Amino acid sequence: MTAAGPPSASPADLVVTGCTVLVHEEHDDPERIGFRQDAALVVRDRMIDAVITAAAAREVPAVTRIEAHGQVALPGLINCHTHAPMAALRGLAEDLPIGEWFNDVVWPVETNLTGRDVELGTRLACAEMIRGGVTCFADHYFHMDTVAAVVAGCGLRAHLGEVYFSSQGPRGREASLDFALRLRGAADGRITTALAPHAPYTVTGADLSATAELAREHGLPIHIHAAENRDQTDTSLARYGLTPIEVLDRAGLLGTDLLIAHGTGIVERDLPLLERTGGRTAVATAPRGYLRFAWPTTTPVRALREAGVPVGLATDGAASNNSLDVWEAMTLTSLMQKSAEGDPRWLTSRQALHHATVQSARAVGLGDRVGVLAPGRRADFVLVDLTGPHTQPVHDLAATLVHSARAADVRTTVVDGRVLMRDRELLTLDVAEIVGELTERLPTLTARDHGRRVQRYDT
Repeated sequence: MTAAGPPSASPADLVVTGCTVLVHEEHDDPERIGFRQDAALVVRDRMIDAVITAAAAREVPAVTRIEAHGQVALPGLINCHTHAPMAALRGLAEDLPIGEWFNDVVWPVETNLTGRDVELGTRLACAEMIRGGVTCFADHYFHMDTVAAVVAGCGLRAHLGEVYFSSQGPRGREASLDFALRLRGAADGRITTALAPHAPYTVTGADLSATAELAREHGLPIHIHAAENRDQTDTSLARYGLTPIEVLDRAGLLGTDLLIAHGTGIVERDLPLLERTGGRTAVATAPRGYLRFAWPTTTPVRALREAGVPVGLATDGAASNNSLDVWEAMTLTSLMQKSAEGDPRWLTSRQALHHATVQSARAVGLGDRVGVLAPGRRADFVLVDLTGPHTQPVHDLAATLVHSARAADVRTTVVDGRVLMRDRELLTLDVAEIVGELTERLPTLTARDHGRRVQRYDT
C-alpha cells in the first residue's frame, strides 16, 4: 500500500487537496492499482512528502495550494520514445508506406534542419506534452544540446540521446557519447542521457559492438530502434540469418540497459534472449503509428510481459503520429492488444495504467524516481478533470481514465514540484510566439528540391 506518513510541520511548497489519488498497492502487480478518495498530496523539496486525507491537509501550511475537487491525481505520463523536434514536420508526409515516408519526405527534409528549427519544434512539442499530462519524454534525435536547453527552460523531465548512423564514421558515435556524458544529470537532475545508435539497419555490427562497450565503460543506457516492423525482421533474417534482436544480442547490446523502440517485429525466437536480460531491456510501443503505416502486427505486450520485459507507452514523433498524445497511446495499446490477442480480458484498464506509469518509468530508467505517487518519489504528477459529460458517470475509475478521459481533461501538470500548467494555462512556454516564428521558417525547412537525404531506407 502506498505509504502516507504525516508531513513535517514546516510549510509545504505545494499542497493539492480534495482529489482522488491513484496509488499502486503492489508495484509489480498491474491489477493492484487503487484510488484514494478525498485525498491530498504534500510536496516539499521537489518530492512527494506525504499522501494524506484532505481533512488532514487543511492543517498543513503551504506556499501554494491547489483545490482539486472532481479531479484525479496520477503520476505524470511518460512518452518513452519520441522525436520532439519533428513536431515541426507534423502532417508533412501523409498516406505513405514507411519506405517512401523516409526516402521521399522525412530524410530529405531533415537535411535542412538548423538548431533554430530544432528549438522551435521542441518547444512546440513540449507545450503539447505539458498540456497532455506528459511529465517526461525519451528523445532520440539530432541537435540534442538544443533539445536539452529547451527541457531545462520549460521544466519537463527528459531522457535524451544524440542519434548517430554509421555513415557518419566514428565522429557520429563519438558525438553521441560526448553528449551523453556532458548532459547527464543536467537541469537539476531532470535530464538523463543515453547512447543513441539509430537502428541495426543503419548502424553496422562493429559500431553496435563499440556502442555496447562504451555503455558498459561509462555506465550509460542505450536507446535504439529495432525490429520496428515484421518486414525489418524478415529482411534481417534473409541478409544475416538473424533477427534484429539477435543482431543486438550478438553485438552485446542485450547486456546493457537497453530501450528498444517499437518491437512490432519481435518474434517468438527473440523472447528467450529478451527474458535473459532480467528486465534490463525495455520496449516502447507507439500504436498509432503502426495503424498509420498499416503494419500487420503490433508490439507483443503480453509475450514481453511474460518474459519480464517492461513495456512503456510512446507516441514516436509527430511526423509519423501527428500527435504526442500519450492518453491516446494508452487507449490504443489496450484496444490493439485485445484485437491482437483475440481476448477482451487483455489488456485491462488497470494493466494499461500500469504500463503508463510504473512500466514506462522503468523503461526510461527512472523506476526508482517517478511513476508512483508515494513519499520519497519525485513530485511529477497531473490532475485530470473528470467532471465533463464524456467522463460521467464513473462506474470504473480505471476504465474512465483509459477509455473516456482525454488529454484535454488534464488541468494541471507538475514536474519536480514545479507547476508547469495550471487550469490549462501554460506557465513556461508561449505557443503563439513559437508557432509564429516556426510558420515563417517552414518554406526553407520543408524544401526537397536539393536532392539530399540523411539516409536511405532499404529494409
